Amino acid sequence: MYVHNDRRSGWALLLLFAVLLGACSADQEELSQWMEQQRREVKPNVTALTPPKKFTPQPYTAVSGVEPFSTQKLTVALKQEARQPNSLLAAEINRRKEPLEAYPLDSMRMVGSVMRGGRPYALLRVDNLLYQVKAGDYLGQNYGKIMKISETEVELREIVQDAAGEWIERASALQLQEPAR
Repeated sequence: MYVHNDRRSGWALLLLFAVLLGACSADQEELSQWMEQQRREVKPNVTALTPPKKFTPQPYTAVSGVEPFSTQKLTVALKQEARQPNSLLAAEINRRKEPLEAYPLDSMRMVGSVMRGGRPYALLRVDNLLYQVKAGDYLGQNYGKIMKISETEVELREIVQDAAGEWIERASALQLQEPAR
């Protein structure tokens, strides 16, 4: 008896599924007609692409010129600089170099300051040696001249090249370095 009832419910389920499928197909046809109507009415508006520009290769003519990183070019530039030196740089080139000008500024550490005879002196550590400097002394590789010394800082005036190659003055400072504990 159970088999017979299961068959009826199976047939009923199949019949219900067929009816639902038939109802969907009617909606599908209406949807298809609407889509076709929209395709006919709407006209796409696409702007045309501009054709690419024609590339014309140019021959490389700098082969016979001076290589940009050669020593020959550097020598020519230095000779030209020597002929027309900048007023800032001219005075610096002609003076005698001081020992601390051989070291870059970032390798120096201010470790203290003292007063002697009413003048402030800074104590600088360079390569594990201690140097005593005063205002007017030179240090660093950019023609750095000490302008002022305080208890916590040494103020410098350096002469450096800017992006255009001109020599300009730049203010720098060495701060007092606290010892590591």
